[in-house]
Amino acid sequence: MEKALLYDTTLRDGMQGENIYFSPEDKVKIAKRLDEAGIHYIEGGWPGSNPGARHFFELAKNIEFKTARVAAFGSTRRQGKTCEKDANLEALINSEAPVITIFGKSWDLHVESIMQNTMAENLAMIQESVAYLLNHDREVIYDAEHFFDGYKANPDYALKTLEAAVEGGTNCLVLCDTNGGSMPCEIETVTGKMIEHFNKTSNLIFGIHTHDDCAMAVANSITAVHAGATMVQGTINGYGERCGNADLTAIIPILALKMKQDCIDKKNLKKLVNLSRFISETANVPPVNSRPFVGKSAFAHKGGVHVSAIMKNPKAYEHISPETVGNKRRVIVSEQSGKSNIEYKAKELGVDLGKDSSNGYKIVSSIKELEDYGFEFNAAEGSLKLIMEKLTDQFIPHFELESFRVVVEKDKERPCYSHAMIKIRVGNKTEITSAEGDGPVSALDNSLRKALATIYPQINDMHLVDFKVRVIDGMDGTDAKVRVLIESRDENNIFSTIGVSEDIIEASWQALADSFQYKLSLDNKNKVK
Repeated sequence: MEKALLYDTTLRDGMQGENIYFSPEDKVKIAKRLDEAGIHYIEGGWPGSNPGARHFFELAKNIEFKTARVAAFGSTRRQGKTCEKDANLEALINSEAPVITIFGKSWDLHVESIMQNTMAENLAMIQESVAYLLNHDREVIYDAEHFFDGYKANPDYALKTLEAAVEGGTNCLVLCDTNGGSMPCEIETVTGKMIEHFNKTSNLIFGIHTHDDCAMAVANSITAVHAGATMVQGTINGYGERCGNADLTAIIPILALKMKQDCIDKKNLKKLVNLSRFISETANVPPVNSRPFVGKSAFAHKGGVHVSAIMKNPKAYEHISPETVGNKRRVIVSEQSGKSNIEYKAKELGVDLGKDSSNGYKIVSSIKELEDYGFEFNAAEGSLKLIMEKLTDQFIPHFELESFRVVVEKDKERPCYSHAMIKIRVGNKTEITSAEGDGPVSALDNSLRKALATIYPQINDMHLVDFKVRVIDGMDGTDAKVRVLIESRDENNIFSTIGVSEDIIEASWQALADSFQYKLSLDNKNKVK
């Protein structure tokens, strides 16, 4: 079996997605991570149309890639011009990328109606451009844009465009479902026909490039491989124009684990989750929890029957081991939980339920009551651990609230500002402090932090990174209950806590206090006894 070639176009096609942007420096960091993960080709951008892409290729010249070959992307020569005088082809050559990927038109609609070109001239543009770039000692990959739509409209002409590229000298033809409208059955039939037609060209390989407009990008890519395609193009996290490109974070494990393709080794497969999250963070786009293989929820179990089964044998409800792709199993505690969920989660969080089985039932009952009230513990494991400890008499508070007061002031000269005064007890000692903040929760945070810092200096390492407020039932208007979720982090941990109340300040205090209690519980030596 031939080696499956992974071609990443996150840095070019992925950047065409809405709200996706990478600076040239970002692109260099991503390219290094892609290389470390074992990707074979990294497409860096279109130097003929984008100054940022040209800058990336300048930076990439100084990088020694271990696995990947960097590709520059562009179009065939313009109609009516020679290759020697085409600025786009010149920019591709000047990029000094060892691989050049050019696209040409396969669909007669684009040739005649959009480009207002002749069919013969389009064929000449493809053949001459490929030959010209090959004469500059580059590997040339030909992307047949809109190939499947073109083949359905005019199969004879679509085939001639591929033949023109082969006559130019390329040994790699990539069939593109540019509009994302093709079905797997069409992909398999057409790809198979093209491979059969060119089977006399022994060194010719086929690739596939799909978009997700019908939610078929991954399925279509895998189908093309099944039909004989060797190269798969896609982006990390499926970023791309409109509905996105084929998602390599799904394609890679499917090829490696389900189809047993030689595409990536086990060590690099384990880097997939971190690669996905790194690129998500660099793009400043929240990760999609439900994303297959790499999402936070990909191996999350909520139903009690499911949890009971995976405790005996994870294969009962998991198609692969999560560690294979660098992910981990999660058990979610909610109103649908059973005793098995609680036992699994308690072990995971380090809470000893003891030998008394009634502890598990007690926690299940309390969780269901709290979730009925509005709590949601699958998003707040910090608060969940504290509740488990309280219900099993293991919770030892690091501080206790005596009272707090928050004042919000506004006058016509300036916006609102807040001041909080807080009284807490730490062991036998009482602390009273006050602080200002940009809002009432900020003021409470600052005041509590000020009161605790001299006793627990480690809280200086903790920072609030996210604050969410959701109205649980808007039917009650301003009297509705609200759910506050706070995400905090220190040097080694990220943890979430929750509060629910009809009063937004009360709900915020619950979540805020839990975040400090949880942070301090991470170091048992500092518990007040």
